[in-house]
Amino acid sequence: MASRTGKQTATAKGAAAPSGRPRPSLSPRVIVEACLRLLDAEGADALTFRRIGARLGADPTALYRHFRNKDDLLLAVADHLLEESIEGFEPSEDWRETLRTLFIRNRKVYLAHPRAAVLATVRITRRPAEMRVIETILAALADAGFPPDQAVRHYRALVDFVLGWSCMDATYSTLDPRARDADESAWTGAYAAVPAATHPHIAAAAPYLASVEDDANFGFALDLMLDAIAARAPAPDLAGAEGTPAGRSGDERV
Repeated sequence: MASRTGKQTATAKGAAAPSGRPRPSLSPRVIVEACLRLLDAEGADALTFRRIGARLGADPTALYRHFRNKDDLLLAVADHLLEESIEGFEPSEDWRETLRTLFIRNRKVYLAHPRAAVLATVRITRRPAEMRVIETILAALADAGFPPDQAVRHYRALVDFVLGWSCMDATYSTLDPRARDADESAWTGAYAAVPAATHPHIAAAAPYLASVEDDANFGFALDLMLDAIAARAPAPDLAGAEGTPAGRSGDERV
């Protein structure tokens, strides 16, 4: 429960806000969700304790009972996005499917909240949802046969790839629509008009450049990463099958 300071008296749980609506009881989750809504609507420049407090009908100083400062709050928002991505998630018996599904869910949440994602993807939250995600990834890589030191290297490569891609997509989605339209039309405009005499490979590829769809391309790139990791995975059976390199099944894509 939050209370007003200064000349204001303490407010009981459920008391009316100045607008006449019931005042929500403040909790870290209530504050984080209000922060996320503010980011979605107005972006990082609007993110102040005063603005968040106004949305909640609470004195801004009441937020300091739950968060030390703005950066502490931003880390909580970043962890909330990870919580959304892993909510209801159950690992597969197939380590590749576990990682693929988790990362696709993660990117989907970031694109649903692009202004928050731009801030969140570059941070280490040190909070429960992040730890659950990391534990899930490392467990999947352990299932692939990697010892802890190698699992960590592959974990970092995968996560940095996904976060970097998600941050790029999120940043792009926050651009002015006219800028996005101009960029997207370049594939059917400027690049389609490049002469073959000077840029033969662009000219040959021009009919296909505009056909690359973002979600499908992310899945394609993620599969490339997972294929490479599968090819490097230690063999579950060191003897291996006859005629098959250790650590790689005969029908596995590489």
